[in-house]
Amino acid sequence: MEIKDKVKELRESTGMNRKEFCEYFGIPYRTVTEWERGTRKMPDYVFRLLAYRIKMGNFADNGKAEENEE
Repeated sequence: MEIKDKVKELRESTGMNRKEFCEYFGIPYRTVTEWERGTRKMPDYVFRLLAYRIKMGNFADNGKAEENEE
């Protein structure tokens, strides 16, 4: 599996669309789009950091884990 496919799969695992994903993580929309299209390569360490954050953030509720922690 290519990194571009892994990036898209990672984003989709959060239940967020591309815009929501970008806003949540503070990544420019165009950057994520280029990562998913394969015109730009996501650095491996960024992928690992995002995967870890998603795993630890309990994104089963569409990325709203932090709002419910009050």
